[in-house]
Amino acid sequence: MIKFIENAIVIGATGLIGRELVRQLSQNVDCVNITAVVRKRDEEFNHLEKVQQFELADFLMLNEQDVSGYTHAFSCLGTTMKQAGSKENFYNTDFVINAHFAELLENMNTHYLLLSALGADSKSPFFYNRVKGELEYYVKSLDLPCTSIIRPSLLLGQRQEQRKLEDAAQKLYQRFSHLVPDTFKYKPVTASQVAHTMVEAGQTQTEKFQIYDNLRIQKTK
Repeated sequence: MIKFIENAIVIGATGLIGRELVRQLSQNVDCVNITAVVRKRDEEFNHLEKVQQFELADFLMLNEQDVSGYTHAFSCLGTTMKQAGSKENFYNTDFVINAHFAELLENMNTHYLLLSALGADSKSPFFYNRVKGELEYYVKSLDLPCTSIIRPSLLLGQRQEQRKLEDAAQKLYQRFSHLVPDTFKYKPVTASQVAHTMVEAGQTQTEKFQIYDNLRIQKTK
C-alpha cells in the first residue's frame, strides 16, 4: 500500500477544501509534484512550490493518460444547487465528473480520496445527500486499490464565492461555539482540518476502503 504522497493530482482544487489541500501538499516534504486540474489558471497556484496547473475547460475530457503515474488522486469537486441552477447540473458536477475521475483510476496503483459530506446516503430523501451517497456507493464498486471517503459537516472558512446560507450558519456557530461539545458529530470543521485529514489518510491508510467521519476530522488540530 502506498504511504507517501509523492505525486498528487487534485480536481476541485480552487474550492475551499481543494485550495487548502493544495497548500498543505505543497508543504509536504514527501510530495514532489502536485497537479491542480483547473478550468482557468489560478494566481495563487503560480506561487506555490511543486504545483503545476492543468487547464481543462471540461473535466469530462480527462483521460487515462492525464491521470496516470500519480500515487494519489484527490477529488474535492462539488457545487451547490444555487450555483448549479438545477438538479441536473448539480448531478452532472457532483456525481458525473467525480465518477468519471474515479473510473479513470481503475486498475492503476493510485490511492483515491473523495471529499463527500456528512449525511451522504443513497436512500436519503434529500437530493444533496442522496447524490453524495450514490457517488460513494459507485466509487466503492470500482476496482480501486485504495479508497478514502471524507465526510465533513459544515465547513468553516472563507470561500471565494458567496454562499449566504453557509455564511449565516458560520456566523451563528461562531457566536455559540462555546456551547457545542467536542463529541457532537455535527460540529463544524475547518478547511484546514479536512485537508489535513485527507493528507493523513493518504499517508497512513492501510485498508482498501475507509470512511473518515466528522468526529474523526474534528480531532485534527
